[in-house]
Amino acid sequence: MDEVPATGSGHARRNEDIALDLMKFIAMTTGYGRTASSGVGFQGTGSAAKPEEYAAHLLELYGKCLGAVAAKK
Repeated sequence: MDEVPATGSGHARRNEDIALDLMKFIAMTTGYGRTASSGVGFQGTGSAAKPEEYAAHLLELYGKCLGAVAAKK
């Protein structure tokens, strides 16, 4: 009986959570944005030489995931 009414901000937060989970999944399974010294297997698009570049790759990926989640709604 503690249901919270669905509001616009709750819906946006849900999209953000889904996009974050999707980004984590893609980054972990593909090595997206990691340095070239990562292990065997599929390597994501481009590799980062510095932590700042890696963070930029992840932020770009999150933006793409958020866009994909929003387009599905």
